[in-house]
Amino acid sequence: MPTAGVLADLHLAHTTHVPFENVEVLLGTTPKLDLDRLQAKLVRSRRGGYCFEHNLLFAAVLEEVGFRVTRLAARVWNGASRRRPRTHMLLRVDLADGPWLADFGFGGDGLLHPLPLIDGRQTLQFAWAYRLARGSGTWMLQSRGVDTWADLYEFSEEPQDPVDYEPANHFVATHPSSPFTRMLRAHRPTPDARFILRGHDLTTDHGGGRVEKRTASEGELFDMLDRTFGLRLPAGTRLPDQSPEGAEP
Repeated sequence: MPTAGVLADLHLAHTTHVPFENVEVLLGTTPKLDLDRLQAKLVRSRRGGYCFEHNLLFAAVLEEVGFRVTRLAARVWNGASRRRPRTHMLLRVDLADGPWLADFGFGGDGLLHPLPLIDGRQTLQFAWAYRLARGSGTWMLQSRGVDTWADLYEFSEEPQDPVDYEPANHFVATHPSSPFTRMLRAHRPTPDARFILRGHDLTTDHGGGRVEKRTASEGELFDMLDRTFGLRLPAGTRLPDQSPEGAEP
């Protein structure tokens, strides 16, 4: 039944079990966004992906259950000093009590539960707090840090068709300035901690400023991907040399 409780349960189950990762891109392949291949990768092969893969697949799941879903696009800020193109996908889900933001694929700072589309309402999700700020025709998703609110991404409610994501998917997977083409990324949140891998550096964020960091050796990396993120890559997989992140698109 399409209720807020069911949406919240599905959202938490997906985000805590299907990791955000860019291995396919790092190996030089642009992810395919048709449902057959998304199911083959994220479900049958027990892999992860980035926003287009997570949200396109889960939009279809929600519609199958009976939810009314609108596919949207966002500009990622997340510490940026300049305006970026719309390279992030998210969902609006309309329920009897109003519209909600659902996003299964933002990675490290992403939502664990959906958010009601209400200006200024603060929502605590385990150790992490979020709110939406209404602008002139847009919304800004913000997360609360130790002493301030941080802008994550900005979006409008203009509906997008699946084909609208193809140019952004190509850009993110192939452009030299895209961080996904230069460095291994894997993210998985849980109610107790967020695990964020960039290159060989693993950050474990417990919320409230409690952060642990460690660096994996070359020999430890694939074991870490398996144990921490549930990513068991095919035997013989070799990751390319990785470059510093630099500016994100």
